[in-house]
Amino acid sequence: MANAVVESAGKPAIRHADHSAEWPHPPAAPGWMAWTPHAAVLWALAYGLVRVWWAIHGAPGSGPMHLDLIVFTGWGAVGLCAAAALVAFGLRTAPWNRSLLVAGWAVCAAHLAACPILLLDLVGGLLPGVGVAFDPKAFASRAACLIEGILVGAVAVAYRRRWHSACLFCGRAGVSARLAQPPRWAWWAAYAAVAGCLTRLGAQASIGFGVMQRPPRVTRLAFEIESLVFEAAFLLAGTVLPLALVHTWGRVLPRWVRLLAGRRVPRWLPLGPAFAISTLMTVYFGLTLVMLAADTLSGAWRQSFSIFPLAFFWVAVSAYWIWGVGLGIAAISYYRTTRPPCKACGRL
Repeated sequence: MANAVVESAGKPAIRHADHSAEWPHPPAAPGWMAWTPHAAVLWALAYGLVRVWWAIHGAPGSGPMHLDLIVFTGWGAVGLCAAAALVAFGLRTAPWNRSLLVAGWAVCAAHLAACPILLLDLVGGLLPGVGVAFDPKAFASRAACLIEGILVGAVAVAYRRRWHSACLFCGRAGVSARLAQPPRWAWWAAYAAVAGCLTRLGAQASIGFGVMQRPPRVTRLAFEIESLVFEAAFLLAGTVLPLALVHTWGRVLPRWVRLLAGRRVPRWLPLGPAFAISTLMTVYFGLTLVMLAADTLSGAWRQSFSIFPLAFFWVAVSAYWIWGVGLGIAAISYYRTTRPPCKACGRL
């Protein structure tokens, strides 16, 4: 059981935000709390107008289903933008209402669920030589959807802090505690992520790795370099990254790192990639599992869909999903154990 370091919080540097009648502004609150509601509404309206045009004339698409968004397509995407604008405006102006907060988080989650193909866009855009299709318009649409989801999520966080936190800068309240070491569940999650990565490799090894086809207009040298970069990034994201989130060398550089030994690792250096990869993998492969289960139960899946057997997809997709979930849970633990004291109220 991990040891916990508990400190009593002193008097907050700012007044309690409970039952506040006005929306806070700097310096009484972080600057993002003032501008994110406006940005969320304006972004939703602008993106919504683009979605109206695409609903009439056709949206760009790429990826396995040749769509820009998943689940929310056509006029459904327009409705999603309208919901984002309405909920962001409500969170900006309404008094405390738990149902409104739940609605905000639901709209945020819907945006994240609509754009998981960004995972493939990152590969295809950064490494065009590996042969993953990349469409700039579809990528821009997914990125806009992701940004809107992040903005709505930020407004929901601000709304909760405004009514139910002692400090608007950190959102903490009362006596705070910070774990000195990652808890046991974080270790299980990190090693589950590694197991998922290795299981995915094992599934591929069972049917053969084969040879990747070099796309047209890509030189052999560029193809080989980008293939090596992709494979190295795959292994780093599946082994080194999750383990860095629970081992001490992920927080303080070990002695074998010359010139930098003993220095603290910038906390967002592992956290940024971990949260991004985990979110995209969990959503994308979670939806893929749902579709795979539906095709299996209904008998819609046929061997002609792929040269690989159905069992391979069950193992590979499940391994990817476990990898993403484990990485996200370990990242949450890392975030908590490395969180610095709040500069406004001093809470851990």
